[in-house]
Amino acid sequence: MTDDKDVLRDVWFGRIPTCFTLYQDEITEREAEPYYLLLPRVSYLTLVTDKVKKHFQKVMRQEDISEIWFEYEGTPLKWHYPIGLLFDLLASSSALPWNIIVHFKSFPEKDLLHCPSKDAIEAHFMSCMKEADALKHKSQVINEMQKKDHKQLWMGLQNDRFDQFWAINRKLMEYPAEENGFRYIPFRIYQTTTERPFIQKLFRPVAADGQLHTLGDLLREVCPSAIAPEDGGKKNQVMIHGIEPMLETPLQWLSEHLSYPDNFLHISIIPQPID
Repeated sequence: MTDDKDVLRDVWFGRIPTCFTLYQDEITEREAEPYYLLLPRVSYLTLVTDKVKKHFQKVMRQEDISEIWFEYEGTPLKWHYPIGLLFDLLASSSALPWNIIVHFKSFPEKDLLHCPSKDAIEAHFMSCMKEADALKHKSQVINEMQKKDHKQLWMGLQNDRFDQFWAINRKLMEYPAEENGFRYIPFRIYQTTTERPFIQKLFRPVAADGQLHTLGDLLREVCPSAIAPEDGGKKNQVMIHGIEPMLETPLQWLSEHLSYPDNFLHISIIPQPID
């Protein structure tokens, strides 16, 4: 992969200032102060909120506590989506800090998966990595790794250790020199305006004539409504990690540098905010 290590570092250390507030109907023994945290964009809510949980449980009775879940402006937050994706999709046009409501009752079974332990997060994360490598290298790289390498990827994410994670992850970002890129690009495109959770299709980084495909090429093929017509105004923002990459950016470069730790490009299509 091309060595833009600063980009990888900037993506990894992206943070979202967040204010957690207990839902007004939760029963407490004394007033619950809000809790402030810088959330890592590349992680998962249930992985980085132990302190939030402890903070609010201090003012509650044990019998009033069941599984914790989070909500933003009425939308339950899916813990198995990376934090940066949730923010880009639901809150990118709102002022900071991001205001998240904390619940300990009335778990929304229809909207959220249960997260009984950190093992559930690890299983989801490794499953995504394996799917990504199936697309990129027919699973050859991830299958050749030892169990301890898989563990190092997970521990790197869990403990926020950039070097520990990338020492192994860089192998997943390599490809034979003669091929100019991966077999297919692991990506998911999300929109708040549809019922469909996301769009995911097979898409090669290199065209039949050897030209590199761009972000614009991908969107034109799989989600044409995201791109403004030639003569019309811009209706949507196309966002990855809180930025709007140029549509001319090669998809292979984006996959190597702006993928989340699960090795997917998580792309949000959001309506252009009205000034």
